[in-house]
Amino acid sequence: MSGRSESSIPSPERTATVLAVSPLPADRVRLREILSQGNWKLHEASDCGEALALLRGQNVSVLLCERDLADGNWEDLLKATARMPDPPNLIVFSRLADESLWAMVLNLGGFDVLIRPFEPEEVLRVTFAAWSRWQCDFGASNAREAEAAGRRRMSAFAD
Repeated sequence: MSGRSESSIPSPERTATVLAVSPLPADRVRLREILSQGNWKLHEASDCGEALALLRGQNVSVLLCERDLADGNWEDLLKATARMPDPPNLIVFSRLADESLWAMVLNLGGFDVLIRPFEPEEVLRVTFAAWSRWQCDFGASNAREAEAAGRRRMSAFAD
């Protein structure tokens, strides 16, 4: 790691949920190592099907996805998550990232592109930016829903 202090590493104040999707176990291990440096809760999947199953049961704010997967690609996940009430911001990663991939990701509604091998500070910076944007777009509605659910639970005890 560089000479930056740990306090300068971007991290959400409370736990933020991220899903990493890659057929390569080494990618998932590396992302787990990098995201262990903060309040990140990481879920992992190896393909689109596994990712979609996890997304049905989890409220995920950031989706880190390998460009190409065994049963589809990042575009398939972007289209599938677009139908969700609070879709995660999608970050595509690839060893062969170039300007055309970056332009395509942004034009289709993705958040950003990361290049492998992963640079920890870049992964944290981009993931934090995606989470911050998700918080602006959906965080307030999620906080209101959680507060209402808490009130319902408390009123059930009062009855």
